[in-house]
Amino acid sequence: MVGFGKSRRQGRGAKSGIIGALDVGSTKVACFIAKPIHARGQGPQLKVLGVGHHASRGVRSGTVIDINAAEDSIRAAVEQAERQAGVTLDDVIVGVACGQPQSRTINVEVSIAGHEVGEEDLRRAFAIGRERMPGQEREVIHCLPSAYSIDGHRGIRNPRGMVGDSLGVSMHAVSAAMGPMRNLETCVERCHLDISGRAVSAYASGLATLVADEMDLGATVIDMGGGTTSISVFFDGKLVFADVLPVGGNHVTSDIARGLSTALADAERLKTLHGSALMGSNDGRELIGVSQLGEDDPEAETEIPPSMLTGIIQPRLEETFEIVRDRLIDCGLSSISGRRVVLTGGASQMNGAREVASRVLSKQVRLGKPMRFAGLNETTGAAPFAACAGLIVWAAQRPNEIQDLRDETDIPQLAYGTSGASQGFQGLKRWIKENF
Repeated sequence: MVGFGKSRRQGRGAKSGIIGALDVGSTKVACFIAKPIHARGQGPQLKVLGVGHHASRGVRSGTVIDINAAEDSIRAAVEQAERQAGVTLDDVIVGVACGQPQSRTINVEVSIAGHEVGEEDLRRAFAIGRERMPGQEREVIHCLPSAYSIDGHRGIRNPRGMVGDSLGVSMHAVSAAMGPMRNLETCVERCHLDISGRAVSAYASGLATLVADEMDLGATVIDMGGGTTSISVFFDGKLVFADVLPVGGNHVTSDIARGLSTALADAERLKTLHGSALMGSNDGRELIGVSQLGEDDPEAETEIPPSMLTGIIQPRLEETFEIVRDRLIDCGLSSISGRRVVLTGGASQMNGAREVASRVLSKQVRLGKPMRFAGLNETTGAAPFAACAGLIVWAAQRPNEIQDLRDETDIPQLAYGTSGASQGFQGLKRWIKENF
């Protein structure tokens, strides 16, 4: 049936406190190796021992399309991180952006007949929730009870020992299509690595870039990668929504290549060196030389004003943020997603992306990068590595999720850790109305 990301075995890394994280994206594959440290007079921190990254091959829009090519990219990134850290990884936490991740809320109510809530009552509620999980074609990545109620009284964080006639539980589950998940796992396993955990990339990006107050008051994280744009919404310290859109920075590159009749490599160079989403920001600059597709003669190069390049980039970014805005509205999340947007990921570094996002979403936007890490340099501590850094945070915190509802002894002891998410649009809207 459905799986919940349980480790097949505990590798040497887990026993020694070493954490390996692997983010397989459409543009790059990144691997972080880190270890929690305790400094005198300070709380626990995460120290990155090694970082590896390699151009991604065999991956499109977050989905593996060539297992052999993807395996080679993963091997190269992992080996680079291992050499830098001086350790060999047995297992890794893997980021999930494939399989069209979806969030869903499952509401359950069971009778407790006036007695104190005990573990058996929770087992019954979770067993009912198990039956309502996505079918065999989807695999559950995160699942966590996010809210409890007794006799309709909501806002209860831990119902154990409380008395009433009925116990209500809201569980948030994030699932992905099983086929793409299996292909990703196959690539990792062929690199002689076990998967000790999985976390949705949108969730991980939020854990890496948000401060505690943003999580509590409400914030939306938009991670703009090469082939996908991930969305995560946090409220009351928990993840309440996660989604992945099949559009990213590579689509901007393709638009430039088509619009200017140039090669993809030249289009990427133009985007990186001269690209801007702000009209007028390039005024006063010299004309930009553009190599023509299929031409070997340097004299065949054409020159364009910077405004022409902006005219290609700006509409694509506007369209991307409009899709994000519409998705939040459709899910009924506009009110709790807060006035704050954190923009991260490689494509977020494009000049003017922040301003376009603020205008389209009508929210305050800041650029996000990994926080609470030691050992990252200016490059690896930047926005393109937010998701991989967030996987380390997730692994260190190990949110108290329901790991496998088929195991009835697996009962979370707390209800207020960082949670999984919610979609199934109608169910999510009902959950928001009932809980907020």
